[in-house]
Amino acid sequence: MSDVASLLSASLQPASRKQAEQQLNQLTTQSGFLPHLLALILDTTPDRAVRLAGGIYLKNIAKLRWEEDVAPLPEQDRSTLRSQLVPAMIALSHPADKGIRAQIAESVALIAELDFPSKWPDLIDQLVLSLSPTEYNVNLGVLETAHSIFRHWRSQVRSDELYSEINLVLSRFINPFLDLFRQTATLILSSPLPSNIDVVAQAQILLAEIFYDFTCHDLPPAIEDTHDEFFAPSTGWFQRFLTWDPPELRKDPDDVTPSLPARLKTVVFEITELYIKLYPDQLAKSPAIEHFVQTVWQLVGSNNLPNVADDNLVSQALRFISTAIRSGYYKQLFSSRDVISSLIQGVVVPNVSLRTHELEQFEDDPLEFIRLDLALPSGGTVGGAGGVGGAGGEATTRRQAAGDVLQALVGSGYRTETTEIVGGWIQTGLEAYGRDRAANWTAKDSAVYLLGAVATEASTTQGVTSINAQVDVVKFFSDHVFQDLQAEQGTVHPILQVDAIRFLLTFRNQLTKEQLLAVLPLLIKHLTSDNYVAYTYAAITIDRILFIKKGSLLLCVHASRLLTKIEGAGTPEKVAENDHLMKCAMRVIVTARQTLTPVYQQVLPATLYFREYLSVDANTYPTSFKFLAQMLSLHRTGVPAEYRNLLPFLLTPACWQQKGSIPGLVKLLRAFLSRDAPEMLRAGQIERVLAIVQQRLVPSKMNDGAQLKQYMRPLVMTLLKRMQTNKTDKYVYHFTHFFLLTMAINRRGMGPDYMVSTVEEIQPQLWSQILTNFVIPQVPKMPTKDRKVIAVGLTRLLTESKVMLSEPCVAELLFSEPQYLASKEDDKAGAGGLTEIDYEEQAAGYQAAYSRLAASESGLVDPVSYVGDVRAVFGTGTEWTQRCFGWVSRGVSGRGGERVFGGISERGIFGRVGQSVRGCGFIHPL
Repeated sequence: MSDVASLLSASLQPASRKQAEQQLNQLTTQSGFLPHLLALILDTTPDRAVRLAGGIYLKNIAKLRWEEDVAPLPEQDRSTLRSQLVPAMIALSHPADKGIRAQIAESVALIAELDFPSKWPDLIDQLVLSLSPTEYNVNLGVLETAHSIFRHWRSQVRSDELYSEINLVLSRFINPFLDLFRQTATLILSSPLPSNIDVVAQAQILLAEIFYDFTCHDLPPAIEDTHDEFFAPSTGWFQRFLTWDPPELRKDPDDVTPSLPARLKTVVFEITELYIKLYPDQLAKSPAIEHFVQTVWQLVGSNNLPNVADDNLVSQALRFISTAIRSGYYKQLFSSRDVISSLIQGVVVPNVSLRTHELEQFEDDPLEFIRLDLALPSGGTVGGAGGVGGAGGEATTRRQAAGDVLQALVGSGYRTETTEIVGGWIQTGLEAYGRDRAANWTAKDSAVYLLGAVATEASTTQGVTSINAQVDVVKFFSDHVFQDLQAEQGTVHPILQVDAIRFLLTFRNQLTKEQLLAVLPLLIKHLTSDNYVAYTYAAITIDRILFIKKGSLLLCVHASRLLTKIEGAGTPEKVAENDHLMKCAMRVIVTARQTLTPVYQQVLPATLYFREYLSVDANTYPTSFKFLAQMLSLHRTGVPAEYRNLLPFLLTPACWQQKGSIPGLVKLLRAFLSRDAPEMLRAGQIERVLAIVQQRLVPSKMNDGAQLKQYMRPLVMTLLKRMQTNKTDKYVYHFTHFFLLTMAINRRGMGPDYMVSTVEEIQPQLWSQILTNFVIPQVPKMPTKDRKVIAVGLTRLLTESKVMLSEPCVAELLFSEPQYLASKEDDKAGAGGLTEIDYEEQAAGYQAAYSRLAASESGLVDPVSYVGDVRAVFGTGTEWTQRCFGWVSRGVSGRGGERVFGGISERGIFGRVGQSVRGCGFIHPL
């Protein structure tokens, strides 16, 4: 292992990177590698870049390979590393090691997420013992590590396991935490300031973050008892932090990095917003929120914080105001028309206007401008070029946060006052633009933005769903926006044209099909614009309009012309870097489908503009596997030899080590099984498929969703082992679907008793436990697309299984819950298919490991297509019902037959299941 340092150094060079990573990967599983790597990171002799590379590699091991079941890490190495990581953090407490320390802290968090507290019970004790009353560089490392562990609580749902972990941490960490918080707060608020004020201030920010971590689910008693110490209007720590701004920590106005006081204030507003949502009764004990609101007015009113470095602080302060308004607990603060007017004039309007920074970004970094505009976690709405955060959404820019304040006012009972006051500002902006269009175009931009914000009451990723009845958005579009949409390039400012396109995108649901079709030619024209943002927004809007369904009609016109315009939007490299253009091209092809056949020779060159994404680099394997699966599934006459030659490689363990490749590989193997199963059986490859299933798919949560079909006994044992050791909701769904599918499919030798008897062979009466604990509880949760399979599987289980009609299974069969298969109204809204779910919006963002190719999804195959009408299976006085009653009579003969038969009759099993199956929408009342 003496060459680890040289391998890390080689991994930093493009020419030797791949070979060095392969050699490091081989060394990783050797005993002693992990402690050796950590020692190298702590050694000050090697170059700092090599040590940092080692820290990153260690973090990646913790992230990707800590629980690897193929070529696992030695347990002794993992145990040794757990004992050494916290001391390593202390050793890296020097400010120069901050970057390396961050990697180690993340490694601790990743390992703790898997091993704490079961395999790492002393972790919190190690952290507490490392805290120092004087060495704040050490405290900084400890707090960074602690926060990296605790912050994951914020995104987790409530569970007994989570609360046990939180309680364990609080029992050991809360008192040292409160003591250090008081000591640190006293230091930063003292005069004169300590010489190491920057390090102490960083520690105070982390302490505030940990305060949020501790209160994000429930209020710990120790914090509840000290509420006034933190929230008292004048003397509380948080109120004092908001007015803390020492000259020593102020930064240059041109610096875009937030100052330490600004970062601390941002966290304080986050905590206060959390308290409004979760603990309003605590806040009601004192006028704390009133003082916080007054502080916001002083901080951000009249544009007191204009610098880019203060954007996060201003946005969070405005989100705090929005949350306070929406809560309904502080109506006395915002009910006055004068207060609303002052809020709009002093806080909202100043933060709506585009600033120099944003104008420069529009010209110099258009992709970042677009990203910020669209980066709305809750799919907010947009009224102008800059975006408006949707109700309840996490706005990311000043404009979005200011618009969210307006939406909070409109949605909280102040619609009339807000609409009238904002209407006056809109009119003022339009009049200013009318006096001098060249000089005052920003006034119209703000007016369009304000209109979009005040008009929106509710929105989703699919656009605005509910609008303010006092605002006529269609008339405003016709009178003030449409003129910019149809204006020739160069006659108006490009941002106003972007505003017009964005306005159309936002309120597309409020326009009729005819109106949308009428503006499509204008949008196509904007695809040829020289402005990057303009033609990108045009592509986004065309994509969204084509996604809209009006009845059963998909809006689609001039598909080939659209693709030609996209092709003309820039060089292939320029098109390839703009994923919005690619999505637009995909939407056009998906929507037009066969109508493109006559012009395929024109269309094909445009699609080939994306060929740069198909390369032989290993990083593109996930995409390559998906494409291969799609192409193989399209073969109708045999499987080409080239595919068969590829299959042995697909069945090697090395091919399945990259987790991002697994979904594509599963799809490709399914295609092989569907198209070439006889040849695979002849070549003895089915057993290798089963080995992959047992070793790579079933044990891992990552792969919940693979369908399994063959070799029932060993397969069922593998499935049950996973159910026992690592159950997830998604796994229970697929587990239930698998069992009922095997009972529903019409294959010789298969059927309910084949599956039930296989389970019973493993352990007598095991099927009764599976039915009770998993299958029956899961049935009501099954989605609409599975209802037919579930109905047929349950029916055959009821009427064809002799095992089911013997004790104790027969007792489990008599459930009396007719809602188990009842369909929900919202489940009937669509019939599935390619455009039913918009993956581009609902799962937005780039994923390096795996990205679903929604457009390549094959049509769903009906595994019970032999059933045209479920009534034929369930029986309307037919053979199956008669046969079932015969089995009941014979099966219980001589052991209380009359009781069981009477129980069936009395509890109405057939009638109730009939109601359930009818609830699926497949059969009608008899």
